[in-house]
Amino acid sequence: MKPTLFVLAAGMGSRYGGLKQLDGIGPRGETIMDYSIYDAVNAGFGKLVFVIRKTFEKDFREKIVSKYEKKIPVELVFQELDNLPEGFALNPDRVKPWGTNHAVLMGKDVIKEPFAVINADDFYGRESFKVLGDYLSKLSGSRNLYCMVGYHVGNTLSESGTVARGVCETDRNGNLTGVVERTQVMRIDGFVKYKDENDNWVAILDNTPVSMNMWGFTPDYFAYSEEFFIDFLKSNADNIKAEFFIPLLVNHLVESGKVKVALLDTPSNWFGVTYAEDRSGVVEKLQRLVDEGVYPSPLW
Repeated sequence: MKPTLFVLAAGMGSRYGGLKQLDGIGPRGETIMDYSIYDAVNAGFGKLVFVIRKTFEKDFREKIVSKYEKKIPVELVFQELDNLPEGFALNPDRVKPWGTNHAVLMGKDVIKEPFAVINADDFYGRESFKVLGDYLSKLSGSRNLYCMVGYHVGNTLSESGTVARGVCETDRNGNLTGVVERTQVMRIDGFVKYKDENDNWVAILDNTPVSMNMWGFTPDYFAYSEEFFIDFLKSNADNIKAEFFIPLLVNHLVESGKVKVALLDTPSNWFGVTYAEDRSGVVEKLQRLVDEGVYPSPLW
């Protein structure tokens, strides 16, 4: 059974100022997401699922789904603030989405096979989709065996300022033991450093694995998500800024011994537009990949 690619795109409309301005940064106006989907199709993924907000379904179908649906089956699911378990009501003051794992939970009725989760606006690289697709294709019928693509932190930085990265810790078998979110990571005097809880800069090796929100799960993950979301809401229902993130649940499942999460190594360079100043660099990197023959132009 071919794995599914689940694309987190619910924030796209607000971040990009509406889908009409979806940023084309490839040589022929391709978006970063176009490259991810091209890589996923070539890596053997068999279906696309996008999680979006209902308010831009029409635009999304016209501008996004229409590009892909002749190449691979596509489904849409919707993340809404009031999509909560029975017994919980939405705080009327809340405007912030419930976070990445709430978005993942929206796929439970349409995904019945091993699946990957990615952000819509991050460039992950074809090697990453290949290693993830190969791993997931062997998990059909499995439970409690997940994976995460770990990027070398030195391959994920911005020249324009600090970035937030989930620094990974592993056991001797290469399984994830935890992800620690570091909100300020940058290269200083040639060394990658993050700012710790005491406001000190701590150096780490360039090849330290970090999470870029590229995960692989089997469908049993949805049941864990539903269960843990209820516990999360019991503590955070009135906190209008609290978010239910993927690493929050994964850390809980790993620490409780319920699942194993293989850390998959990738040589790929991650890039994205963290700062407005990053855009020109991303344009140059994509042009270079086309010039080197990694991608055709136009892409499709």
